[in-house]
Amino acid sequence: MSTMINDRTYRIARENTQAMIVDVQERLTPHIYDHENIVKKNRYLDRAASAQYSNHAQTIKKGLGDTLPELRDVLEGDNAKSFEKVTFSACDNNDSWHHLAQQNRSTVLLFGAEAHVCIMQTALDLLDNGMQPVIIGDAVGSRFPYDKKQAIRRIRRAGGVISTVESILFELCRSSEDPAFKTIINLIK
Repeated sequence: MSTMINDRTYRIARENTQAMIVDVQERLTPHIYDHENIVKKNRYLDRAASAQYSNHAQTIKKGLGDTLPELRDVLEGDNAKSFEKVTFSACDNNDSWHHLAQQNRSTVLLFGAEAHVCIMQTALDLLDNGMQPVIIGDAVGSRFPYDKKQAIRRIRRAGGVISTVESILFELCRSSEDPAFKTIINLIK
């Protein structure tokens, strides 16, 4: 059960959560610091999103190439939506913003790249629109670690939540009796 303090819940509930992967593309990803680990974490999150809830989306920054091959199978499934954008914030793109707003799920998990550009601007816009961004800190990246660090700091100060892959997956699952639990355990082994 979530506790309300000052009209705010502090537990993240699956029924109020959606996921968005941002710009994990062929031309950008190789330049991201620790990109192999970040791609692995993005894959965990995408697979878990498919197991835990039916709506997740990705944005594709025009001009940065295709989504990485290791993520395509999950992101091109029936329950995933893709949005091409030229804006940095997913909220400044009419199609992706409309999708986020129409889900009636005010918590948005954000992961991908770059933390200090598209992730941060999307998170700040979500906050401006009354939604709660949850940045998956070990699944976002920037070319330089300092840029990521400052973006995380700014998002947290603005009211965004920072979590990790394992922490958020188990929080959404809540119990070993949840049908998604086995999928999550197999992903993180």
